[in-house]
Amino acid sequence: MIDRDRPIWQLTIGELLDILQSERPVQKLEKTPEKRIVYGLKGIAEIFGCSTSTAQRIKNSGKIKKAITQVGRKIIVDADLALRLFREK
Repeated sequence: MIDRDRPIWQLTIGELLDILQSERPVQKLEKTPEKRIVYGLKGIAEIFGCSTSTAQRIKNSGKIKKAITQVGRKIIVDADLALRLFREK
């Protein structure tokens, strides 16, 4: 057992490796899937494979409202969430 009050600079390499391996198991970091984001009515039209006028109707219907962030004239859409919301309604 290694004294916990011992300064780290006094440890040998072997002691340091033992501490690092025994204290905590190595946790693998999982990659979080990146959000697919599209912009504007053209982006909405691209997601659904429709015209921009139909994309405007989809946006105005409120079916994908939670997926849309609009600041002024700029429309930002989380594509995966929009598809999921559209399928549900």
